[in-house]
Amino acid sequence: MEIIKDLDNTFKKGAVVDVRSGDTVKVHQKIKEGAKERVQIFQGLVIRTERKNSHTSRITVRRIASGIGVEKSFLLHSPLVLKIEVTKRSKVRRNYLSYMRKLSGKAARLSGVDFDRQTVNGVVDKHAEEEEAKLAEENAKLAEIHEAEKAAEEAALKAKQDAVVAAHEDSEKEA
Repeated sequence: MEIIKDLDNTFKKGAVVDVRSGDTVKVHQKIKEGAKERVQIFQGLVIRTERKNSHTSRITVRRIASGIGVEKSFLLHSPLVLKIEVTKRSKVRRNYLSYMRKLSGKAARLSGVDFDRQTVNGVVDKHAEEEEAKLAEENAKLAEIHEAEKAAEEAALKAKQDAVVAAHEDSEKEA
């Protein structure tokens, strides 16, 4: 039994934000598209929390996008989830807010509760911050390489254009 617990703990992050049902959160998730990586922010209401103390702890976040309800489930200890930010905490008496799916507009509002945003969001995961900084650095390098390629291409086009103009002027002088 101890071996299993040790194995579970190797996959856990050092620190995770205390997320509860009824919280409005911003989840920063790493997305890989082809060769590029970027950070996508998904903001919505936490309608479910599962297995809080496990390495497989999960939250389900719901938002309305273009008039359609979208739900995404996030593993809290996943390396793809870089950061979770609690923006609002609401008073709820359930863990699973399935009734929110049927509500829309003003009916879907939850009454807010005061909470210390600095303390809740102050959880720092060094590994995730390093990963995010590395991603930003890689994107900056790629942008720099792209700019250099673009400048070289423009220089080649300019040289070609100058050669055509010079040839045109020479043909006009001969005529």
